[in-house]
Amino acid sequence: MLIGTLVGFLAGLLGIGGGLVIVPALVMLLPKFGVAKEIVMPIALASSLASIVVTSSMAAFNHHKLGNIPWRLTKKLMIFVAIGAVIGANLADLLPAKTLTWLFASFVIVLATYMLLSIRQTVQRDLPSKRVLKAVSAFTGVISSLMGISGGAVLIPFLTYCGMNLLHAIGISTACGMIVSLFGTMAFMIAGLGNPNLPDWSLGYIYWPAVLGIASTSTILARYGVKLANRLPVKTIKKVFAAFLILVAIKMMF
Repeated sequence: MLIGTLVGFLAGLLGIGGGLVIVPALVMLLPKFGVAKEIVMPIALASSLASIVVTSSMAAFNHHKLGNIPWRLTKKLMIFVAIGAVIGANLADLLPAKTLTWLFASFVIVLATYMLLSIRQTVQRDLPSKRVLKAVSAFTGVISSLMGISGGAVLIPFLTYCGMNLLHAIGISTACGMIVSLFGTMAFMIAGLGNPNLPDWSLGYIYWPAVLGIASTSTILARYGVKLANRLPVKTIKKVFAAFLILVAIKMMF
């Protein structure tokens, strides 16, 4: 429940679903509840995505009220994000837990480095072609399911690099996060059915005690994160985002 309050605030502030917090936390906590090591990572990813359905939905609703979501573009991206999420969940079911952990940590390090290097960038660029946007959306869906995240860690750096207003990029991220988490959750649930090592109170790879605990508190601070995002300077938000990613990467690596 404490993790949920932090996740909700970060979802509103940074446009992320909170998977970068939830996954490392569950990887450490689940073994204490008797979850077998060989399925800890898939369960952490699936449970993260399931809880993000609630977090991203609330964050998206608040960003929509503030006019931060350009729906004309967002609707086009949602379709390909959903396709990628299903593909990523099935890949995660096939990969070893250790491989998934290293993929997660390495990806976070790359993102953190980019965000730090781009803090002072003020170059204005046009959005790429529709084909590129669709490809990036599908890639976001795949990575999101593999990492148990909502996709903001991919979409926000990409869209801001292309010259989009940061608040609009965060708004799009929260909306796409709803779709990624929903389709990713369903795919993980189906992929895990029949696994003999599943703990009690799970459905496929979704561990409901973790999901309900996080989701029950994740909406409490989401609106405050959104309000703060509209008040802070762009560079400040980027610094917070980059520092947050670095801390998570270090924890996962060591």
